[in-house]
Amino acid sequence: MGKQEDFVIRALEERDVRFVRLWFTDVLGFLKSVSVAPAELENAFDEGIGFDGSAIEGFARVYEADMLAHPDASTFQILPWRGGDDGGPATARMFCDIGMPDGSPSYADPRHVLKRTLGAAADKGFTFYTHPEIEFYLFKDMPGKGDEPQPVDRSGFFDHTAQSRGADFRREAITMLEAMGISVEFSHHEGGPGQQEIDLRYADALTTADNIMTFRTVIREVALGQDIWASFMPKPFTTHPGSGMHTHVSLFEGDRNAFFEAGAEYQLSRTGRQFIAGILRHASEISVVTNQWVNSYKRLLGGGEAPSGVCWGHNNRSAMVRVPMYKPNKGQSTRVELRTIDAACNPYLAFAVVLAAGMKGIEEGYELPREAEDDVWSLTERERRALGITPLPRSLWDAIGIAEDSELLAETLGEHVFDFFLRNKRAEWEEYRGQVSAFERDRMLPVL
Repeated sequence: MGKQEDFVIRALEERDVRFVRLWFTDVLGFLKSVSVAPAELENAFDEGIGFDGSAIEGFARVYEADMLAHPDASTFQILPWRGGDDGGPATARMFCDIGMPDGSPSYADPRHVLKRTLGAAADKGFTFYTHPEIEFYLFKDMPGKGDEPQPVDRSGFFDHTAQSRGADFRREAITMLEAMGISVEFSHHEGGPGQQEIDLRYADALTTADNIMTFRTVIREVALGQDIWASFMPKPFTTHPGSGMHTHVSLFEGDRNAFFEAGAEYQLSRTGRQFIAGILRHASEISVVTNQWVNSYKRLLGGGEAPSGVCWGHNNRSAMVRVPMYKPNKGQSTRVELRTIDAACNPYLAFAVVLAAGMKGIEEGYELPREAEDDVWSLTERERRALGITPLPRSLWDAIGIAEDSELLAETLGEHVFDFFLRNKRAEWEEYRGQVSAFERDRMLPVL
């Protein structure tokens, strides 16, 4: 065992930890957990904990089911909502890397997909950093089947409301996140009733993906503790804004921001411009991962802070990729903001495909198209076409069709994840397509 593993073993005794939860995600981004006793942890570090991979969505076929969860000691944290200190015995968690019995990494592990993509970028000298702005809704309780969800408040963007349920929630959630080593940069009420935003501080993409998985768990735990319900559904209301996860990204070469070039237009380097060009060229291919649900495409219809066309702009919030305004003497903070991603994605796979698309732009020397200077939401389809702004996929079905022919996606995800993911998405679309909606009943029953 190494130093980090030794630290974890000591911490178990010092903090009276009775249970250790080993976390990993399935291919769709749902958190999985297996609990082990502290006495088993030394063996888990050395050999891993065996489990049946065929029981996990997209992990393995029945005849190759044996898998091992290897805890990553660097991700050890006490769960603040599960005892500890004054509340009795503590529970801790660690993220895991999934391996096969022969010692090789599992081709189905989303965390490995991201690590493999980060490794390819590192071979070119780059480290990938991400900073997500995560939106979600708070409801008075878990909506029943067919019921309209009831928001906890009727406040709007940046509203400060006395004795606000949202403010109390954000305060407790941020306290809990920071207790788990996750730094929060900003938090505020968003545009929809009951809609919140919490922004996590910049970190390397693997740490950020782990943090997002933890974030979603913490938000739900805090909500349940306050007898309310939190949801990351991309578009829960027809008439209110959807919830996205605008993500700021940058590449560093050592300590130098590879996106910054003093004196260049917008202080954006050639590397940065090629990275954006890569994201734009492959935007429709990767949409099935960054926006993986039927409901994701209701958010991307345009307006409400969500992009609908493939374009970039300087400080233009209607563009799919935004280059934030440069701050003097802040070259290290030069970055680009991708506004398509929603918080219901699998963050490991989403960051992997975004990085792969951007790196393709750098490797192939893609030219950045003309920037969008207009409010893209207000343009007609004809005006968008004249400006060279192509639409993002209009539905999950469109996204699947484009993704099926994507070499970039197949290469980045690997054959197994690529095949399972698309099969699962086709099944979701077929199930959705067969449903009779409230819209159809309301429109047709009275007149037909």
